[in-house]
Amino acid sequence: MGGTDVTDGWDWRRGGETPAPARPPGAGAPPVGPPTMPGADRTPLASPGSGPTPGWPASSGGSTPGWPASPVGPASYGAPAAGGPNSADASAWWSDALADPWRDPAAPTAVVVPGAVAPGAEPEPVTDPDAPGRPTLRHLLLIPVITALLAGTLGGALGYAFAVRGGAGAAVLGGAPAEVPALAQRKPESLAGVAERVLPSVVTVRVSSLGGTSEGSGFVATADGHVITNDHVVAGGTGKASVVFNDGSTAPATIVGQDAESDIAVIKVSRPGLRPVEFGDSDALAVGDPVLAIGSPLSLANTVTAGIVSALDRTMQAGEPGGPVRYYAAIQTDAAVNHGNSGGPLVDGAGRVVGVNSTIKSLVAEGQEAGNIGLAFAIPINQAKRVTQDIIGTGKARRTVIGARADGPTGVVGGGLRLAEVEPSGPADGAGLKVGDVILKINGRPMTEPTDLTALVRKYAPGSVVTVEYRRGSTRQNTSVTLAADAK
Repeated sequence: MGGTDVTDGWDWRRGGETPAPARPPGAGAPPVGPPTMPGADRTPLASPGSGPTPGWPASSGGSTPGWPASPVGPASYGAPAAGGPNSADASAWWSDALADPWRDPAAPTAVVVPGAVAPGAEPEPVTDPDAPGRPTLRHLLLIPVITALLAGTLGGALGYAFAVRGGAGAAVLGGAPAEVPALAQRKPESLAGVAERVLPSVVTVRVSSLGGTSEGSGFVATADGHVITNDHVVAGGTGKASVVFNDGSTAPATIVGQDAESDIAVIKVSRPGLRPVEFGDSDALAVGDPVLAIGSPLSLANTVTAGIVSALDRTMQAGEPGGPVRYYAAIQTDAAVNHGNSGGPLVDGAGRVVGVNSTIKSLVAEGQEAGNIGLAFAIPINQAKRVTQDIIGTGKARRTVIGARADGPTGVVGGGLRLAEVEPSGPADGAGLKVGDVILKINGRPMTEPTDLTALVRKYAPGSVVTVEYRRGSTRQNTSVTLAADAK
């Protein structure tokens, strides 16, 4: 066959047989059609660009040998003619480039020609978004914060692990936090606040003697270094003493004077910045008032114990065998007091000194060391202050006397002390008292023991006026007695 057969229904673009549309009469043959070679079957030609096919005539616009020249030319492979693929003047070889089954997948779909750059124009600078930049202040601040958080987390985890391994995480001790009670806030008027305020003024007193070292307590009475203590703390000493302050520092001291019968002694220490105690009024105390005893019991310095006033005007007669007899109307307290508390202050709820701890009662047998059983006695501070002023001023203390002596209780109903002696021109004689009169009360305080008359009278300063209730025969009478100082 020498011509081109286009009526047999073979569509070379779709790769199969499809009915071809009838040509109108007089229409010419299509511009291009696949040739049918003699004796050849209808296998489609290879896709342009896929290589030559042996025995096939070359096309004038292609590279396959033996293919006849196409009137359209090679441009028919790249773009459609005007009007699109369905228009009348479209190339018969046009197809959608991407949908063309004969297209080389590696061939580009379009040719991009870069635009010309104007001479002298600089390209616009660009920045690589992935390039490392200079760290900002925020980055510099974030680094230590993150490091601290990581370190804290690691430390907490390690602490928890060690706590669990050590058994601390086995149980949760205590309840949820609650509001702190008022007593635990240590207000100045609390016992803790009082102790904190008074302790810097309390000292431990040590005195050397032939038998060793005697130790007791004391407190600063004046800013220039006078310290009050008990006479029995410094008794028998060689005159050399030292004091230990609340902060543990020490300083030498000298004995200024002492009074054995009142059991008060004064020593002097040279130290700047001393804080003297605040004195209270022992006559204003009432049974049940709270008190603190401060001192060095059994060499335990800065010990504070608490109690109440158990009794007032508890007349005491104390002293060692062969030594002076001491008389005073004491303040009784149940605050724990032991050996070494002697000479230390008894303080009221306001932090004021109201007594000097001096004596305790105990149930131990003779020769054994006594201990606290809740019965302690302190010299009233009003009496101790008076004796201290006398010692500082004159080197010795005055004793207050009434000018009479009682020989013991009457043993009759109503009690009282019978006067065995009345000194001529003495205070009692001047008030009209006589031998044989029975003293019932002094300032309302009942008299039951001979010690009562001596101890209670010494509670008052010389020149004080007291009311004495007495009985003469069957008659009760009252008289006012002006007390005097001892002549010695």
